[in-house]
Amino acid sequence: MFPKPRADLKPNTYEFETQPLVSPSGFREYDARWLYPEQINLNGVQALGLGLGTLFHEMGVRPAVAVGQDYRSYSVSIKQALIIGLMRAGCEVHDIGLALSPVAYFSQFALDVPCVAMVTASHNENGWTGVKMGAQRPLTFGPDEMGRVKEIVLSGAFKEREGGKYIQVTDMAERYIADLTNRPKITRKLRVVAACGNGTAGHFAPRVLEGIGVEVIPLDCTLDYTFPHYNPNPEDMEMLHALRDKVLSEGADVGLGFDGDGDRCGVVDNTGEEIFADKVGVMLARDLSSRFPNAQFVVDVKSTGLFLTDPVLIANGAKTDYWKTGHSYIKRRAHELNALVGFEKSGHYFFNPPIGRGYDDGLVSAIAICDMLDRNPGKKMSELREALPKTWGSPTMSPFCPDEVKYEVVERMVKLFTDMKAKGETMLGQKIRDLVTVNGVRVVLEDGTWGLVRASSNKPGLVVVVESPTSEANMRGMFAEVDKRLSANPEVGEYDQKI
Repeated sequence: MFPKPRADLKPNTYEFETQPLVSPSGFREYDARWLYPEQINLNGVQALGLGLGTLFHEMGVRPAVAVGQDYRSYSVSIKQALIIGLMRAGCEVHDIGLALSPVAYFSQFALDVPCVAMVTASHNENGWTGVKMGAQRPLTFGPDEMGRVKEIVLSGAFKEREGGKYIQVTDMAERYIADLTNRPKITRKLRVVAACGNGTAGHFAPRVLEGIGVEVIPLDCTLDYTFPHYNPNPEDMEMLHALRDKVLSEGADVGLGFDGDGDRCGVVDNTGEEIFADKVGVMLARDLSSRFPNAQFVVDVKSTGLFLTDPVLIANGAKTDYWKTGHSYIKRRAHELNALVGFEKSGHYFFNPPIGRGYDDGLVSAIAICDMLDRNPGKKMSELREALPKTWGSPTMSPFCPDEVKYEVVERMVKLFTDMKAKGETMLGQKIRDLVTVNGVRVVLEDGTWGLVRASSNKPGLVVVVESPTSEANMRGMFAEVDKRLSANPEVGEYDQKI
């Protein structure tokens, strides 16, 4: 019988080498993330696989699962331990090898298997590992399923079964690339910088973009799990600045940056201007709603208010639903509403048929951007950006806050702003017009200036975003108003970046 996991094991001890270590904090809202080996050891990963396989059986799905791993020095070891656990639970494991998260999602369709377990820490810094899981393509687990996995694993309620099977799949990367490039070529001559931060996307992005007919200028596409230049995260200003510099030096039409597991895409235009992913979403929504009138979109609460106020979207009859931040939430909501696309400010885009299969894929997003430019041959990326109504927005900012208290801190902020609104108190000399509390709290003032505070779903921290449709001063003022109230909580620490 597999032993019940513990959270108090110390490295370089007999117990650490023979018992499973699993920190409860690693089970997050829609995937799992741990520091390795401080918070989870290989026996703990095996426990995770056994618990995940137990849940697959409990859910009544066929226990066949596609498993892949990202390019980190320890990811193969993590994957192998996970596979052992899955097989002990009686699962048929299809090992697709080195992959992007969207390659793993694609393999569910290509192999006709219902389940997926992708070993990746996405954009988290080295030292992190994790697993993205699902049992109903194209969806991934949400809080209910993650809560049940956590319960099974931490309580040791495993059910070992006979029938575990291992199948190695050696050609999934080629099948995925062929699937994306088996289409008409781009007719416009485009020069595109592809920045991959030395992460897994470096093996895929240049080949896919070349395959659709664009000229690719690679930037940090050599795989290197030390991430020597910057963390592969297209929300990180360091990566965006490197992309900007390359676009300007090469005179490229656009720069596209991909995160560590390739499910997100960041954009820099031909002038070197970094375009936040929610604004790129508005540009794509404009383009797509002209082809698909009355299209339904879903966006997360971190995203710009332009999805509701943009005159082109209004004229095209587009409808937009604001929903919880998180790839699992937006993916599920877009599926429920049969939305054409779901957009997240983080750069996760979910294209449903006829464009995509419903899962987040940074390369499908990149293709959509190239197609948009191809359909506007007389316009540069900067001109499409400048055609949007002007707003001033911040990057995503994340102050440290321990996992154990971050949701409590957010609840305090919800109560604080709710009380302020009820009392008619003002910020920037304006009353609070609206509060959106579907995910944290988004405070909207009378002129449309807004600020968001929510808990990070994948690391110990909070998320702060602000935007103003009236002035940069109001955007910065809104941040100051939010920050002074948030920083009054003693559990809140330093930001990763600030405006």
